[in-house]
Amino acid sequence: MKTFFLFTKLSPEVGKRMKDRASLGRAWLDEVRDKCPEVKFVGHYALLGDHDFVDIYEAPDEETAAKVSMISMDKGAFQAKSIMAIPYKRLVELANEL
Repeated sequence: MKTFFLFTKLSPEVGKRMKDRASLGRAWLDEVRDKCPEVKFVGHYALLGDHDFVDIYEAPDEETAAKVSMISMDKGAFQAKSIMAIPYKRLVELANEL
């Protein structure tokens, strides 16, 4: 499994519905689990800055990660991008191969 970070920014309309955040987040998570059952979530965090949330998850490939991002957009994210992460230890190993 590969590790991905999903950065999302809510649309202004959804951002105004913070009281509904728990139910909206649950609906998003339920849909991801239904359409991408192989995805394993590692952590969910709210952010103060350029993005509203970051979710760390494992997926088998980039196409599955793209589906997670698209589900986010469908559920009210203004922006959603999944970025693949390489464990630091592996990065050091790759650097030593140069």
